[in-house]
Amino acid sequence: MEHDTQVTRAWVLHPDIYGVDVRREASFALEEAIALADALPELETVGSTVVRLSRAQPGTLFGTGKIAELKAIFEANEVELVLIDGPVTPVQQRNLEKEWKVKLLDRTGLILEIFSDRARTREGVLQVEMAALSYQRTRLVRAWTHLERQRGGLGFVGGPGETQIEADRRAIDDHLVRLRRQLSKVVKTRELHRKARAKVPFPIVALVGYTNAGKSTLFNRVTGADVMAKDMLFATLDPTMRAVELPDNGPEVILSDTVGFISDLPTQLVAAFRATLEEVLAADLVLHVRDIAHPESQHQSEDVTTILETLGLSEDTPQIEIWNKIDLLSPDDRDAVVAKAERDDAIFAVSAVSGQGLDEMFAAIAQALTGDKSREVLKLSFADGKGRAWLFKEGVVEAEEQTEDGFELTVLWTPKQRAQFEGL
Repeated sequence: MEHDTQVTRAWVLHPDIYGVDVRREASFALEEAIALADALPELETVGSTVVRLSRAQPGTLFGTGKIAELKAIFEANEVELVLIDGPVTPVQQRNLEKEWKVKLLDRTGLILEIFSDRARTREGVLQVEMAALSYQRTRLVRAWTHLERQRGGLGFVGGPGETQIEADRRAIDDHLVRLRRQLSKVVKTRELHRKARAKVPFPIVALVGYTNAGKSTLFNRVTGADVMAKDMLFATLDPTMRAVELPDNGPEVILSDTVGFISDLPTQLVAAFRATLEEVLAADLVLHVRDIAHPESQHQSEDVTTILETLGLSEDTPQIEIWNKIDLLSPDDRDAVVAKAERDDAIFAVSAVSGQGLDEMFAAIAQALTGDKSREVLKLSFADGKGRAWLFKEGVVEAEEQTEDGFELTVLWTPKQRAQFEGL
């Protein structure tokens, strides 16, 4: 699909296949698919349909009767693009495009299109391009005449030349190798930045959550930053980081806003965006932001947990659940949600818009990061000036005495500060 100013008329289909993804309500799934389509400014969604199927047809996905019925709808509405909310095989795509005389994108193709529209940093652009190429590689079927031509070789030595499809595959593979090389350089640079940050004694707090859960709004509220925060899926793509001092003499932290997660995130993107989400893996605390006013909030939460597990987030990394958007609930529902959150130390009901519940959330973040402090007596030699200076800079020294061999310091510190000191 070309990026131009012309608006493309699109129709969204959600195949509700019997026995597949039974935990998701078809109407909510369709709603999310429409929101995905709306995230692209050049698309105008002119209609949408849930198509119930007993099973998927291998060659066409839908049965002949349904294909004819949909064709009439598309022609009547002058539809140019059909978005299918689910996986579509290359063969199914070719057959449906031929039958309906429209362009067709499946869920993966649409998400890739949105990501390529949103990527801003060099790394984001490279990762989207790699994911798109991996996806295109699977779409190279003998569908068009140019893929069936023979090329190269005169046929005298070594038989006929390779077919165009093999050449296209090889061109994609070569390009992927080049992109991986470029990406590894970018990732090395980020690694250096991360190591530089690790020397800064600020803990990293990562915001994660389903797309449109309100992470960027919360991030802006806390940091005063101007991160794009629209009621739109994947409004932000590249991670944003800011240093923030928590209220009431709380610790200074680095707050990181990450890309929103989504159910059935294409596998190419989970792999490609691993580096972007490395900030989450390196975090000292993860804030899982949930849109508690959304009817599918529980399912969205499960999707986020699954992706975090796929990324390899350590079980030891502490997590706090932030139940956001309580301002959108009715007074009775809001009271019930707040009461439920109050019964659980790891859950906080807040509104990033009104600010309700944020003070309690800040206190919990400070508590989670500072943990239970312990008092110890350290003996340092005169030569260990670096360690002594670090302890004073951290503000953990309660008392100091000079001895014949060096210094005896009484310190009150967190387990994290102790680990940092031992790593000096």
